[in-house]
This record gives sequence, structure tokens and C-alpha cells, in this order.
Amino acid sequence: MSNDIVQMKNIKKSFGRVQALSNINFNVRENEIVGLLGDNGAGKSTLIKILSGAQRPDRGEIYFKGRKVRLNSTNDAIKLGIETIYQDSALVTQLSIARNLFLGREPTKGPSFFNWMDQDKMNEAAGRLLKEVGISKNIPPTTPISALSGGERQAVAIARAIHFDSDLIILDEPTNNLGVEETRGVLRFVQNARESGHSCVLIAHNIHHVFQVVDRIVVLRRGEKVADDINPKETSVEEVERIITGIEEIV
Repeated sequence: MSNDIVQMKNIKKSFGRVQALSNINFNVRENEIVGLLGDNGAGKSTLIKILSGAQRPDRGEIYFKGRKVRLNSTNDAIKLGIETIYQDSALVTQLSIARNLFLGREPTKGPSFFNWMDQDKMNEAAGRLLKEVGISKNIPPTTPISALSGGERQAVAIARAIHFDSDLIILDEPTNNLGVEETRGVLRFVQNARESGHSCVLIAHNIHHVFQVVDRIVVLRRGEKVADDINPKETSVEEVERIITGIEEIV
């Protein structure tokens, strides 16, 4: 029996005359971190947007936990348990940490017709979640996102995915424009996500970051999958770079 949490089969996508994806087969197993690599224009973002429900494929099938699914919107993906964290974190900077953690899914209290938000419950959960994702300093959950560093914002986005028990967490360039310590924190969050029972897809231009946390590497080039099942423990950064660029090793 397959332990794939997601399978994408024969995915095709074109934009006018430009073929962004050509018969891509892509899978992620349970409790696995997959590094999705490729140069600019390789098709990584298009594939992830299809998996997150932001775009529809021209052709192909998607299976989640063994069941064929149609992702017509990002809400469809979220309901299934697929959460996507973009490099800008997709957070509302004017709102508090607690509000961002529950945005659109706020707990309520009192009579249902009043629909009052349970701020105390959100604040309590936010304080606990921040510690779970490795933020050791005491940041009040009422703090606006605009007051946080880049790494702390990524931590909030990851905490949101973990709190809502997302089975698959997609991280699109999560370490972009972050400092050394913040980058270490984000990579640690990725490892913690796997240890707590989540699967992840990690997209990053920095291959060294990918090698630190992933179980398997998949490489796209010009809309085609050119490598799969690359074990980072059995290869080198230089070899993967050659696969990405299409430059053959000179013996």
C-alpha cells in the first residue's frame, strides 16, 4: 500500500505558447520533507500553485491520501489539509499575531447569532504555538505582525499551519532575505514539522539549506522533471547544481 500523502500525475500547464509543465509526476510521502529545486522558469512555482489550489492544470490528476481531488481554490486545498507558506508569509501586517494565526478561522463564544471572537482563546493558543515553533523570547500575542522580524513572521505562518493540523506544508522560499540566525530558526521549524507528523515541500534557491533538512530532492528543468529520489546523503551540492543547470559532469 502506498504511503504517499499526495500524488500529482501527468500534470500539464501552458500559458499561451509557453509550456510551463509537461507531464509532471510528483509525490510526497507521509512524514517526508521533499526539496523541489530548479532554476528560474523551471516550473516549481506553477506546480506548487496547482497543488495549493491557486491555479488549475490543463491536464492531469491529483490524489490526496489516496483519493482523487479537484482543487478549484486555495480554500479547497486548506480544507484537505494543505497549507502553503510563501516567502512574504501571506500575513496581514496590521493585525496581531493571534488574529493572523486564526485569520478566517477565528474561534467564537457566546450565542451563535452574536458570533463574538474568543480573543482570550486566540491569545492563549498563540502564546503556546510561538513556543512550539522555537520563539523563546516573550512576544505578546497582541503584537502586530509589522513589529516582528522576517524570521518571526515565518514562524507565525508555520505555527498557523501546525495549529490547524495541516498534513502537508508547502514552504516557498521561506529563508529568502533572512539573516543567519533567522534562517536557522526556519530550518529548525521545518524539521520540527516533520517530527510532529507533517509532510513538507521545501522550495529554496539556496541548495545548502535544502541539504540540511530534506529527505529527498526533485529537480525540474524547463517544465520537465529531470531528477527524482535524489538522496542528499548520497550526493553533493555540486552534483545537484549540475542537474539543475543541465551541465554534464566532465570525467
